[in-house]
Amino acid sequence: MPDTTTNQRLVLSIAVLASFVAFLDGTVVNVALPAIRNELGGGLSTQQWVVDSYLITLGALILVAGSVSDAYGRMLVLRIGLIGFGIASVAIAAAPTAEFLIVARALQGAAGAFLVPSSLALITSTFHGPAQARAIGTWTALTTGAMVVGPVAGGLFTDYLSWRFAFLVNVLPIGVALWLMVRANVRDIRRPDASIDWLGAIMCTLGLGAMVFALIEQPNLGWSSPATWVPLGGGALLFLGFLLRQRTVRAPILPLDLFRVRNFWTGNVATVFVYAALSLNGFVVAVYLQQSAGLTATLAGLASLPITILMILLSSRVGDLAGHWGPRVFMTVGPVLMGVGSLLLLTVAADFSYWWQVFPSMIVFGLGLSLTVTPLTSTILGSIDSTRSGIASAVNNAVSRVAGLVAIALLAPILGGELDLEGFHRAAIVTAILLVAGGVVSFLGIRNPAREHA
Repeated sequence: MPDTTTNQRLVLSIAVLASFVAFLDGTVVNVALPAIRNELGGGLSTQQWVVDSYLITLGALILVAGSVSDAYGRMLVLRIGLIGFGIASVAIAAAPTAEFLIVARALQGAAGAFLVPSSLALITSTFHGPAQARAIGTWTALTTGAMVVGPVAGGLFTDYLSWRFAFLVNVLPIGVALWLMVRANVRDIRRPDASIDWLGAIMCTLGLGAMVFALIEQPNLGWSSPATWVPLGGGALLFLGFLLRQRTVRAPILPLDLFRVRNFWTGNVATVFVYAALSLNGFVVAVYLQQSAGLTATLAGLASLPITILMILLSSRVGDLAGHWGPRVFMTVGPVLMGVGSLLLLTVAADFSYWWQVFPSMIVFGLGLSLTVTPLTSTILGSIDSTRSGIASAVNNAVSRVAGLVAIALLAPILGGELDLEGFHRAAIVTAILLVAGGVVSFLGIRNPAREHA
């Protein structure tokens, strides 16, 4: 970006690095799960909690991150998020027990919730006009690289050193980002009148956490156990109370009036189905390829690389086409194509072959994902006035995270209790159903914006 100033380049670098570590951690963890189970024990429920403890705090607190940034300043909040994320990463790497690891992951999610929204807010407050669009495009392209680096780096560390080093990979970019923040000339602008709904954030976090606990532990405890139905019912009441509170509180962290906009609420319903399927697919494929198909962590990380490569190559072009033809056809065809890719995993057999049984699925799945993501995001954000794009983005991020954590929480009934070949096939079918549902919702609900004529 030759027309930007040195300070703008510093700001963009900080924003990219801060978001990169959050995306990187989300892609590292799946390939490390079998090694974590082997060393710390706990079985499937431990693997579920390692993923979901992070998503619970991340999904709940990402809603309040925008308010905190406005109240206390974006650079300050970003610095706190980076330091917290780094400390939690070190704690995860040093975890002596599964319980310690799960708590550290929850703290890491809480810190990560402040990274992505604050990074984007920093870009939008520093860049203006065409430079802002280019900066966001650069941010998107570079942070997408975490999807390439994460599984491969996680696999290499797990195979040749330890799964613990896979989480320490965050420390270097965090250190560089903090150093650049010292050099950057950015003055925090604070709004003393900004209000933060801390009670709402606590209600949302505890409500989600209690319900997820019940869903994950139910196979072990049974539905008749008070340890299942009490947190399930109590969590549901807390989350309902959170939603009711958002209708009356002065500064809601989840502005319910956004959902009056057709493309916004429809796009978020589609997000629920699509991102639940993505989380389910990512978890099941990475774990099954190691535990049952016998691949190393490195090869399991490389297995999904075709999806990422196709996204990098096609997403920008798909965005242009969706802007010309409208998003509806892409948001309909894309998820359905991903569903076909998921069904191709039914060819996986006891006599395993990646190239014949998994690779075709990755190609079709990657094509469908490339058709889906950019139109989905641009439709949701484009349906809301640009002055509220920050909170609209935070809501959509939260919806995608919560959808993912619920999908992981329901793993046991989806798999039939065990991630064997039969369970793998069941997960592929459920994934396909979710994706087709996302396509149907888009077809029925999304409306193409009216074209502007000269």
